[in-house]
Amino acid sequence: MGGLAALAAATMREALNRYWGFDTLRPLQAEAVEAACAGRDSLVVLPTGGGKSLCYQLPPLLRGPGEPAFTVVVSPLIALMKDQVDGLVLAGYPAAALHGAVSPNDAANTRRAVDRGEVKLLYVSPERLLSEGFLGWLASKRVAAVAIDEAHCISQWGHDFRPEYRRLAELRDALPGVPVHAFTATATPRVREDIAAQLNMVDPAILVGIFDRPNLSYRVLPRIGNGEEQVETVLRRHPGEAAIVYCISRKQTESMAETLVSRGFSAAAYHAGLDGNTRSRVQDEFLGERLDVVVATVAFGMGIDRGDVRAVIHASMPKSIEAYQQETGRAGRDGLPAECVLLYSSSDAVKWSQLMERSAAEAEVPPAPAVLRAQRDLLFQMQRFAASARCRHQALSAYFGQACEPPCGACDVCNAELEEFPDSTTVARKILSCVARLRDPYGAAYVADVLRGSAQARVTQRGHDQLSTYGLLKEVDKDTLVSLIDQLVDIGALVRDEGEYPVLRLTGVASAILKGTQPVRMLRVRPSEVLVATDKKRRRDKGAALNPEEQALFEELRLLRRQLADERGVPPYVIFGDAPLIEMAQRRPGSIDALATIKGVGAVKLEQLGERFLEVIVAWAAERNVPLNVGASAGRPAPPVAPRDPNETNKSRLAAFAMFAQGAPLDEVAATLDRARSTTQQYLAEWVSREAPESIEPWVNAANYDAIRVAAEATGGERLKPIFDALGGNVPYDDIRLVMAHLRA
Repeated sequence: MGGLAALAAATMREALNRYWGFDTLRPLQAEAVEAACAGRDSLVVLPTGGGKSLCYQLPPLLRGPGEPAFTVVVSPLIALMKDQVDGLVLAGYPAAALHGAVSPNDAANTRRAVDRGEVKLLYVSPERLLSEGFLGWLASKRVAAVAIDEAHCISQWGHDFRPEYRRLAELRDALPGVPVHAFTATATPRVREDIAAQLNMVDPAILVGIFDRPNLSYRVLPRIGNGEEQVETVLRRHPGEAAIVYCISRKQTESMAETLVSRGFSAAAYHAGLDGNTRSRVQDEFLGERLDVVVATVAFGMGIDRGDVRAVIHASMPKSIEAYQQETGRAGRDGLPAECVLLYSSSDAVKWSQLMERSAAEAEVPPAPAVLRAQRDLLFQMQRFAASARCRHQALSAYFGQACEPPCGACDVCNAELEEFPDSTTVARKILSCVARLRDPYGAAYVADVLRGSAQARVTQRGHDQLSTYGLLKEVDKDTLVSLIDQLVDIGALVRDEGEYPVLRLTGVASAILKGTQPVRMLRVRPSEVLVATDKKRRRDKGAALNPEEQALFEELRLLRRQLADERGVPPYVIFGDAPLIEMAQRRPGSIDALATIKGVGAVKLEQLGERFLEVIVAWAAERNVPLNVGASAGRPAPPVAPRDPNETNKSRLAAFAMFAQGAPLDEVAATLDRARSTTQQYLAEWVSREAPESIEPWVNAANYDAIRVAAEATGGERLKPIFDALGGNVPYDDIRLVMAHLRA
């Protein structure tokens, strides 16, 4: 009998713990899993980081004997498919993927594994799914369900409409009776209705999560010049941490990246104009924690599952609130605090309008007028958000039909980074009076030009330089004036036409303001905040702040994580996210049983990786004479520890360096310094990278060195696992890591 109600709770807990290291599901996840197990169509809307993937990964493990368990996941994100499959396989989950980047030989092997019933979860790209004969092959299998990720791409009313996604309805004909589950992070009520209709869903469970991301702080600042100084200011708050900077144009991404590199940041540009190898390299380096900052167009980020992004900066306004929600959602996916900064100029909307018009003109099949109107409306809504004077968390939640009561304590509005514009009511009356005197409706930029006394021909030729409102606000810069106009739209004093031209019209609210019966409060960024705004407050802090001792251990665990990731050819977050490492650093588990209680440490990873992490934790604690097993729950404060010399951490490292310079064997150094072998190996790799000795033969024999060098040249040398595989698994990872450090020195 199917359905969650018929499943023993112990079965679910066992699966959750074994593969993911969790004990319970979040409320909406439980409902999504229940719908899947009951064979009911569903549409699940969860914000980025809300745990969508678990909703379709768990049900195949809960099927009863004789029930079909094979689930197909359709996703346009090849990078995400690869990383998710790598993570699942590492955890012992039978998953595979078929897409354009899979070699014909590997694809054939995957198909045979599916034929033998060895795969429970198969990721497929839309192109592969719709290729000739593929749906027929799927129809011959016992498919339990189809999950469609990024389902908003189906809707022409969404911000990322993909025409090929419309064809996914063909699944219904090829797999009659098989339930379909659609997943997305951003969908307004209108988009949700369209998704369900396009997929011919029957009585679907519509499950909508909370869009608010309480761990994110939002800030909107007027952009100064090209914004480079402001971007640098934000990044300086996150040294060595992951960040994404979004720009509108390819040229802007390259210029921004070059500037950041020249100022000492580990940064690179990413956009669709780069060749495939360069894009893959940048993405791999970012995921592998070898690159801190990516400066990108919207082409970057889809499918990026790195949980520890601490800042997302928009150097230009995005084209819609959906895009903004999705792009900022790449920050703080691990639930820890992160900040999102939008640098805004009224010229951004003009650039996006031009891009939309150019894209429509160049399209093989021109978009319908209704689609173009929808795109323009999305842009106007984004412009309205940027200029709004209300809580950012509240505004975002309201856009998606939800409530969030201010003050949030995590945005520029609620943190008093804005101030009332001087004589707001008087200024508002001047703006509204100008709109009234123009007689014919015009857009915000034109109204601002008249109020500032512009001598442009388009103003003087219409005689608008003769209006009594001409030049009334010449002391206000144009971007600020457009922002004030947008605030009047936000409070309902003005409305924008939804037609081809976004012209302004007065409302009844405007009449009350003009008559002096209704005051107005408009805001601007405090001058002191424009360049140097800092994170003063963080609401609902997750308790992730580490004391110096914990931070030192956390960094050691990160080093081990990267080492293990290199060995397996996967991104570090596939090993563990930051949250489990933080809990390890806080609690310092001293046994396998204690490590098993860390949230996010599943049974398979515990068995495969547990001893490696324990070795580092136990050695670290012994070195500092601090206790193990210091807390029973995550985030619990550690007991006081004896103060130590700040330079103590480096003493062992420097002593090891001195011994390596004399050619001392690795095990001898580890024993002399009473350090774990893995820690000493890390010291050796660091010494080789820094000193570039002529030879490393005391630690790697000549035959292995030459074999590794040849294999590295053949495989590109970016990751260790391809080299390990090329050598038939006969050369230890420690040797490969050391040789690569020497070759790169």
